[in-house]
Parts: sequence; structure tokens; C-alpha cells
Amino acid sequence: MLHDPLAQDLYVEICRIPLIDCHTHIDPHRPTARNLDEILGYHYYTELAHSAGMDPSSLRGRTEPRERVRDILYHMNRFDNTAQYKWFLEIARAFLDFQGSRLTLADCTWLCDTADWLMAQPDWEEQVLHQSNMETIFLTNDFDDPLEGFDTKRYVPCLRTDDLVFQLHRPEIRQRLARATGVEVGDPPSLRRALATLFEHFTRRGARGCALSLPPDFVPAAVPETTLSQSLAEMMAAGSGALGDVVSSRVRIQGTFWMLAELCGEFKLPFTLMIGVNRRVYEQGVFQGQDLFDQRTSLIQYAALFNAFPKVP
Repeated sequence: MLHDPLAQDLYVEICRIPLIDCHTHIDPHRPTARNLDEILGYHYYTELAHSAGMDPSSLRGRTEPRERVRDILYHMNRFDNTAQYKWFLEIARAFLDFQGSRLTLADCTWLCDTADWLMAQPDWEEQVLHQSNMETIFLTNDFDDPLEGFDTKRYVPCLRTDDLVFQLHRPEIRQRLARATGVEVGDPPSLRRALATLFEHFTRRGARGCALSLPPDFVPAAVPETTLSQSLAEMMAAGSGALGDVVSSRVRIQGTFWMLAELCGEFKLPFTLMIGVNRRVYEQGVFQGQDLFDQRTSLIQYAALFNAFPKVP
């Protein structure tokens, strides 16, 4: 509650501004949650509940959704000093008409019943978007997503390229790429054709970005075509999906990354780089709750990239 009149006036005006969410992982074919489990089952909550002592067996598929919600609510009082707790309390108040000042295990049945009833309404998606004042939502799309069956002006596609950069050595990734583009990758020209075909497909469907998550020790670099050609030839010769020689793998990763940057320039797409996460550090952590952020944030190793592509946002 804002008691200062100026703060209240500013808050009212800010709330009138339509929102654009620049990064989400929602499914545009089913963009809203169908029950509370689909909210509290997200790693923002499961990793906190797990760190507060919740048995991770509750997160397995065979657990009833309500029991999982009940278990997370039981542990929620142990992380009620977090932003995530405040978010969920505000969700309960704004969308479920919850009147309490705190969330407890005793509220579980009422919350679940109310959510099930409201979220089953045919216009629930529109209700959520209207009440949130949400205008545009940017997606995270696999490179072989057909991008069909949804409003791409409301749900804006974004080409996620992690698999192309870091997993191209896996035969199943190359097979997916071939099915999506009609191009069998085996050398630098065919790799560029395949990537360009993806960019053409995504931009035709209204894509507004190309995104990639990068480890803190990644160093972008332009790779001579002959060197990249040798690396791709070694990848094809291995055939088994093994990562292969460290130096050769680094060349392939850097070469693919650099091509993506070039294509972002050609197709005038922003290149969204999510830098600094060490993956799977907490081996016993919950799904998507195993990563650790790194403090190396100067980005000095990206100097060559920034100077090579000054017009790529």
C-alpha cells in the first residue's frame, strides 16, 4: 500500500503503460496456467522449496498436482522473505481474489479449487492479459518450430540457437536441422545455407530476435573457413555424437556462433546473449535449478564481436 500521494500517482500512471515481456518460455498454444501446479511447479519455486527442505520426489511426474502444490506451500513459510513469495501472494490476490495477508498450508484447498474454476474459463487467457496490461510476449522457440497456430503479433517468435552452437555434433540435432531446412550440413557453405533458411523462416513469421545462453568462459572469434571446414569434416567423420577433439569442437562452436552474428546483421535481428551461467553445478538440484551464475561480468572477451558487428543490437 502506497501512502505518499506522489508515489501513488506515479504508480497509477506506470500501471497504465502496456507491458512487453522480452523473454518467456511459455507455450503460445497454451499460454496460461491450467492449475496452480503449473505456476508453483516452475523452477523459481521448486528450487526454493527444495533448498528449504522439500523432498525432490514430490516433483516427479507420478505425484498428484495438488499434493505437489501442498508440499510447496508447506515449505513456503521458509522462503517468505523472497521476491518469489511476494509474486505468488500478488498472483493469489490479483487473480484468485485471495484476501489474506499471508499464504499458508491451510489455504491450499481453497486456492486450488478457485484456480481450477477460474483457469478453466474459456476466456481466461484474455482475462490474464487484460488484467496484466500485457501487450506483447516474446517467446523462446526451438530452431525447428513451425511457428504455426498462434498470433505472432501477440506472441513474438525468437530463434533459440543453443543446440545449433553447442550440440551440432549430435546426429539427432543435424537430422532436425535437415528436416527443418532441407539442407544436409557437412561443410561451412551448407551450414550457412541451413542457418540462413532458419532466419528466413523465423523472420517471415515475425521473429524479433535470435537468442543464445553462453557459459562464462566462452570467447567469440572469427574462424577461417578452411579451419571450420576441417572441424566440420571431423565432426561428420566421428558420426557417433561424441563431442570430439577439444580444439576442433571449439572451432566449430565459435564458427557457428560467428555465422549467427553475421546473419543477425543481414536479417536485422537483435542477438540476445545470456552470458554467465555455469550449467549443472548443483547435481542434486531440481530440474532447471542446478545452475550457478558466474561473477565474470566485464565482457572483455566479447570485444572482437562487438567491434565486428556494431549495428547488431
